Amino acid sequence: MDIQISDELKKNVFILIRNEIASDLGLRINDNVTIDDPILDEKYGAFVTLHIHGQLRGCIGFIVGYRPLRETLSELSKLAAFKDPRFPPLSVDEYDDIDIEVSILSPIQNLGSPEDIVIGKHGLIIKKGFKSGLLLPQVATENNWQREQFLSHTCLKAGLPPDAWKDKDTELQYFTAYVFGEKEISGVK
Repeated sequence: MDIQISDELKKNVFILIRNEIASDLGLRINDNVTIDDPILDEKYGAFVTLHIHGQLRGCIGFIVGYRPLRETLSELSKLAAFKDPRFPPLSVDEYDDIDIEVSILSPIQNLGSPEDIVIGKHGLIIKKGFKSGLLLPQVATENNWQREQFLSHTCLKAGLPPDAWKDKDTELQYFTAYVFGEKEISGVK
């Protein structure tokens, strides 16, 4: 992916996301920021991931960009904090402990062969019938998975048997992502 984002823009994106979450929690917003960068006017798929003490606390995304990235990140910040069905809504007490990660997705492509998957570079989408599952590229790296483990866990995420990726009627797709985390930017919190 050919996206490059300056540290200053990353910092402002995290302020924007934190302000969205803080506003819904009824907290006072400390930094009002106006972000004027052309990349935020582009339409990209994206995910916002929240962690607390290294543990997943929420992750929601859109795999296809249908609105400007600025609006997408604003919406996803609230969805990740309050609407991820795996977790209760974020509480005021948790706000200061969240670490935010943003993934901006490339266009989705069909995977020629499972051997083409590059761990740490490719995210996966597996579809069969009405079921589908997606794992971001960093998930395989964080869990030290090899290619087959990544495929199997993506199947499980879709609610499919772990070896469903081997079926000829299972659709395999991949994407890349530009990923940046709040921890890598000083002076955000």
